Amino acid sequence: MPSKRFDQAKPFAALGIVVLAWLLLPVVVKSFLRVSFFEMQAPIQAAAAYARDLQEYWTERAHSKHELIRAGKDLRHVYAGYEFQVQQADALRAEIARLEQLLRLPSNPNYRFEPARVARRDLSGWWQQLVIRKGANFGIPVGAPVVYSGGVVGRVREVHAYTAVVDLITSPSVRLAANIGDDSRPVSYQGGLNPPLAPARGLVEFVPPDIFASATTPKRLVTSGLGGVFPAGLTIGSVTRLEASTDGLFKSGEVALDPRLSELTEVTVLVPLNPE
Repeated sequence: MPSKRFDQAKPFAALGIVVLAWLLLPVVVKSFLRVSFFEMQAPIQAAAAYARDLQEYWTERAHSKHELIRAGKDLRHVYAGYEFQVQQADALRAEIARLEQLLRLPSNPNYRFEPARVARRDLSGWWQQLVIRKGANFGIPVGAPVVYSGGVVGRVREVHAYTAVVDLITSPSVRLAANIGDDSRPVSYQGGLNPPLAPARGLVEFVPPDIFASATTPKRLVTSGLGGVFPAGLTIGSVTRLEASTDGLFKSGEVALDPRLSELTEVTVLVPLNPE
C-alpha cells in the first residue's frame, strides 16, 4: 500500500520540483527562456497566418466575373473619394506648416506608416492583445501606437525579430489622455474588463461635471495628444454613459468601442521618425 501511494505521488513531486526550480531561476534566465520560446513559436504563427491569406485568396477566386466587375466599380467610387480626401489632407498639412512657421510653434511629431497583418489572436485574451507579422525586422519600436481606419487599436508592448505583441485599447492595462467631442479639457480613458466575443467597452474618468452623454446622445471620445504616444484627434469610441463620481468633483462612465476591433486583419503601426 505505501508503495502504491508513493507511485501516485510521483507526478505531483515531479511537478513540485519543476515549479521550485523555475522559481529559483534568475530573472535574466527566465526572460531569456521566455523570449526564446516566443521566437520558436513565431514561424508557426506566421505560417498559419499565411495559410489563412491563401485560403482567402482562393475563396475570392471562386466569385463569378459579374461579382468581380461589380466589386471593381464599387472600388473605383471609393478610390475617387479617397483621392479627394488626400488632396484635402495635403492642403491642411500645408496650412498647418504655414501657421507653425507664422506662430513659431514646434512641429508635431511625424510618423512613418507601417501596415501589418494580424498573425494571431487568442480566444482567452481576445480583448487583451494580438500579434502582428512585423517586428524588429521592420524597425517597429516598443510603445509605438497602432491604428486602423476606425481609430486607435492599441500600442506595441513587445517587439521580437519577426513579430510584435500589441496591447489592445480594450485591455485594462491601456490608459490614454483623451478629449470628449470638441471640449479641450483632458479626461482619462482606460480599457475595461471585457469577456471574449462580447461587445467591447472602456471606462472614462475625470470628466468635467458640465459634460453630458447617454446612449441616445453619445459623445465622441478622441485622443488628446498629451503624453506624446498617440497623435491628437484619433477616435477611441463613444461615451454612452456618465454619472457623478464618489467625490462629486468629476464624472465617470462607459465608452462603447467600435465592433470592428473584434475582426481586425490589418493594422498600421505609427513608427516615429524622431523617437526623441
